[in-house]
Amino acid sequence: MSVTIYHNPRCSKSRQTLALLQDQGVAPRVVEYLNDTPDAATLDGLLKKLKLEPRELMRRKEAPYKDLGLDGPGLSRDALIAAMVENPILIERPIVVKGTKAALGRPPEAVLEIL
Repeated sequence: MSVTIYHNPRCSKSRQTLALLQDQGVAPRVVEYLNDTPDAATLDGLLKKLKLEPRELMRRKEAPYKDLGLDGPGLSRDALIAAMVENPILIERPIVVKGTKAALGRPPEAVLEIL
């Protein structure tokens, strides 16, 4: 079964997770999500696989989070997902997917659970 990593090569945790996968003999499909941003349906599916709500997958210290007022309690799930699609820097990384399972590589070893 294939493995996909949503990866940011500038992020040390993302690089460590990719290296860990490769050390395990896994050759994942690499999606550099800042350049190849997942659409809303894909992000929704990732959230469901991760069993997370949108804010739990958002990098809350990034400027767009505050600039767009994404901490507002009245924002819907769809609005938060749309913000991540428009501002992919908000998406926490790396995300590793294998079949119906996904894991956030924080720490990198967390992805071993789904292999």
